[in-house]
Amino acid sequence: MALESLSRDDLRAAVGAGVLTEAQAAHLLAIGEARLGQRAALGPEDEPFELFRGFAEIFISTGIILLMTGFLALARVLEGPILPAVVAGLCWLFALYFTRMRRMALPSIVLAIGYAMGAAGTIGYGLAMVSPNGDPGHGMFLLAALLMLGALWLHFRAFKVPFTAFLAGLAGAAVVYFLVDLVLPFGEFPTSVDALFDLRHGSGLPVATLIFGLCALVAGMWCDMQDPHRLGRWSATGFWFHVLAAPALVNTVALTAYNAGGMAGNLLLALALAAIATLALVIDRRSFLTAGVAYLGILIGWALSSGDDELSIPLLLMILGAFLTAMGTWWTDLRAALMRALPAFPGKTRLPPYARAS
Repeated sequence: MALESLSRDDLRAAVGAGVLTEAQAAHLLAIGEARLGQRAALGPEDEPFELFRGFAEIFISTGIILLMTGFLALARVLEGPILPAVVAGLCWLFALYFTRMRRMALPSIVLAIGYAMGAAGTIGYGLAMVSPNGDPGHGMFLLAALLMLGALWLHFRAFKVPFTAFLAGLAGAAVVYFLVDLVLPFGEFPTSVDALFDLRHGSGLPVATLIFGLCALVAGMWCDMQDPHRLGRWSATGFWFHVLAAPALVNTVALTAYNAGGMAGNLLLALALAAIATLALVIDRRSFLTAGVAYLGILIGWALSSGDDELSIPLLLMILGAFLTAMGTWWTDLRAALMRALPAFPGKTRLPPYARAS
């Protein structure tokens, strides 16, 4: 069968239905690309993920949300660990049908969230009951985050829902923050964006944000390298890790550079954004570039600051819009040119394919 008759969406559907494994689908696609020419065979899209496949999924998800919300509200009134555990158990049982059998996207996401909320409530109530004087300390919070991470890992192992990676990433963030706080105390609760992201602020909080961003990036890259053709769940899982990594890394690096102040700060910001754009193109993930749009706006605004104030905002919006439109339009061409220009480096061949020089 020619590749024109079997689209990438068909291959993704076959992987999702269990007809093909991700490795078999990738090999099939590679054979087709070798015959037709790699660039001609590559589709223009990237970062595939699904929220829902039809109104039936929205309808079912609405029912599940109402049901679980009722249970959680009742649990708050009765104040006990039993009902949150019931919510987690029901979400697990429903996932056996809607996720494992029906393979429904949006209900699977809703059930993963419901399971996480039920597990969090159960863990929280349980640890509060064994805490001295009912006052959980720093160690108890760290233990709760670790238990939550373990519960979500079990859910992902059982159902392979990519969105569970996002929830597990949030639990992992809590683990990182509690561990860093042991070494570099955060001090008072952050009251500004600088306290959260500026490494020059002196708090351990930006350090924790940077470490978490790097961990999420590594997790996302590992998932991407399991599925470089982006046909199955590993690529979609990597998408959610990158959604977490991008704001943590971009805000920490860009805000620290910008807060240096003056001409030096703006130049450092420009260099940071150039490095972020290069990373986004190399790993083929637009989320990093999207996270830096606000800082790009700051940089363009600074460049336009000497002009007419009445024209600065319209010009800023037009330049930003033109930039994003251009990047979205020529993303694959820009990435192909960059990847051809870069020398060989570890993992380059395991990144998403790009057009070779003819």
